[in-house]
Amino acid sequence: MNQLTLTTPALLFSAISLIMLAYTNRFLAYASVVRNLKEKFLQQKDEVLLLQINNLRKRLSLTRSMQIFGISSLLLCVLTMFLVYIEQNDVAVWVFGVALLLLILSLGFLIREIQISVDALNHHLTDIENHLSDKK
Repeated sequence: MNQLTLTTPALLFSAISLIMLAYTNRFLAYASVVRNLKEKFLQQKDEVLLLQINNLRKRLSLTRSMQIFGISSLLLCVLTMFLVYIEQNDVAVWVFGVALLLLILSLGFLIREIQISVDALNHHLTDIENHLSDKK
């Protein structure tokens, strides 16, 4: 790589900030769903609810990993800027590379979480279709 400047890691700030906002919104939505599931489960201890709870546990774990890797990436981008500022360019290049890898991991966890979410929604749609076909 040629010369790493302060603007290179700074370019990721807005992208990582938007990603973190999306991750936080997902987390808040899951928190709401978990609270609703708890109320439903206390009223009726249904096996389907236990499956949904297990699914949400996986998704929350993935969301936590997404957030940790995303925040770590942002932290290393800031560290990269500091290293460039104090003219430690060789170290800065490596730190920035690690920041990029952490961001890649974060996005990889997002892909897996989306797959699980889509599978869960498809399961609900199948239940609805089965219920509708039983009524006919």
